This record gives sequence, structure tokens and C-alpha cells, in this order.
Amino acid sequence: MENSINPTDNEGLVESFPEEKWRGDELLCQINGFWLMPHFIPGIKRVLTHFKPLPTDIILSSFPKTGTTWLKSLLYSITNRSSIHSLVQNNPHELIPFLEIHVYGESKPTGLGIPADTNLDSPRIFSTHIPYQLLGTTLESSGCRVVYVTRNPKDTLVSMWHFVNRWKGVEEEEKPWELDEAVEKFCDGVFPCGPYYDHVLGYRMASLERPRNVLFVTYEELKSDAKTHVRRLGEFLGCPFGEDEEEVEEVVESCSFEVLSGHEVNKSEDLASWFPVPYNSFFRKASVGDHKNYLRPESIQRIDELTREKFHKFGFVYGI
Repeated sequence: MENSINPTDNEGLVESFPEEKWRGDELLCQINGFWLMPHFIPGIKRVLTHFKPLPTDIILSSFPKTGTTWLKSLLYSITNRSSIHSLVQNNPHELIPFLEIHVYGESKPTGLGIPADTNLDSPRIFSTHIPYQLLGTTLESSGCRVVYVTRNPKDTLVSMWHFVNRWKGVEEEEKPWELDEAVEKFCDGVFPCGPYYDHVLGYRMASLERPRNVLFVTYEELKSDAKTHVRRLGEFLGCPFGEDEEEVEEVVESCSFEVLSGHEVNKSEDLASWFPVPYNSFFRKASVGDHKNYLRPESIQRIDELTREKFHKFGFVYGI
């Protein structure tokens, strides 16, 4: 296949794939139908080539801006209940590393397995935005557990639009990323890790085929009944809560937006060492339906029509 990754060819990866503009003159590169940021492609390649999951590993997968930060705090708290206080001093992204950024990113050596500075407590927890269509073979070979979180496409789009406009350099530009352009690119699928619908369906289908290994959860159901789904996560991860309701409530409260966003580390304007955004940009609003405050009715209608076409015809009635 023309766009396929060749595991034996690490050099010239970015230059070898189709490119398209997504924000102003910024480019994305297409691999196996997905549009990826060039800066992250070497790390993604190293994940696909060198990462060998253990059966006890936990992988949090997500499309960008669908609840990753919240799920990181929940998964860490559920599996490290005696260390739940770590969330006070550490941003959730520092506690659960991204495979393609923290673990196999550009500053990491290749071919050495998991670097020594990665958290090796068992179970190991990693996160990724890599589509299942690329990562599935690696995940299936190990029997590890995968948690995938998705979010309403319109809220995902608006959250990403806000997030991009907080990037270092973007804020100083005369022209920020226009929302109409963001809508156009989202619908065309030319979006970081996009197309969104293909990304979601890859993990959705995997969860139906391998329910013991892949748990699919929506941001909205977590918001509507966090306690029930924290219990569900605990059971899936092999860390059941039993009859201890207070422990469930402690996890839910400690990982709530109100509590997490109040910690000094998460209020910081300092830039993360691994991405050019301030830590407080990961905690904006955390609401459901915020897109109504930003998207024009015709944009909502366009995305809803696309959602019916992409999701509903596959029996996944979601997103509208």
C-alpha cells in the first residue's frame, strides 16, 4: 500500500507521505488514511516498530480533546489508590505518558524497549492518539487492556479549536485559527489524527469484537454518571471497588474538573516540556454541549449529517 508504514524504514518518513494544509500553512501527513502531525510521526513509527506491550499493560486511547486528561486522572487513581494524592502535585499527563511523545518521542533512543525513566509500576499505563487501524496488531498481540474514550464530534471540534489557539506562537499571530476553517477541515477529515469518525469507529469495532480487552466509553456517559462508570473501569482494569462506596466517591471527587483545575500545577502558565502549551490549557471548561455557544446552525447541521452518515449507518447512534 502506498501510504503504509514500512517497519524497516525509519528514515525520510515524513517526506514520503501525502501532505495537506490544515491550519493556515501548517501541514499534516497522511498515513493509511489518517492525517498526522509531522513532528509526531517519528515517535509513532517507533511505537509501531519497537513497542511490545505486556499482558498487564493498560493503554488509554483517544482522539485529541475527547477527555484524555480526565481519563488519565481516573485510570491513575483507580489503579494507584494509595497514591491518589499524586494528582495534587502532578499534571495527569506527567503521570501517564504518551507512547508517541514521552516514551518513543524524538528525544528517545530507538530499539531499546521502554526507556528507563518511564513509570514501570505494574500495571504500566500508557496513553496514545494512534488510530487502531495502525496500532491494532500491536495491541492484539499482547492481550493488554485498552480503554478508549470518545466525545461528541461538535464538542471535540470546539475543544480542539480552543486548544490550538493556545499553542505557543499561535497566540502571538495576528490571525488565530478561524472556527470556520476548523469546521471545514474537521468535516474533510484533515485534522490531527483525523478523520475523527474513522478513529472512533476503529476502536468501537475493536470493543465489540474483543470486549474483554477493549472498553469503549463516551465522555457524556462519564459526565452523567461518573460513579457507575468508575466502578465499570475498576472491574475492567482488574481493580474492583467491591462494596467500598467511599473509595469510589474519593476517586470521582479527586478527578473532578473542579478539583483538578484548582491544583497549582494545573493552573500554571508554564509550558509543558513535551508540547508548546501551558498546563492550564488542559483545563478549559469540561462541559457537554459547549459547541452550541460557538458553532453556527449551518455548521451544526453539516456535522450532524456527517455523523448520521459515518456513525448511525454502522449502528452507532451517537453524536447528535
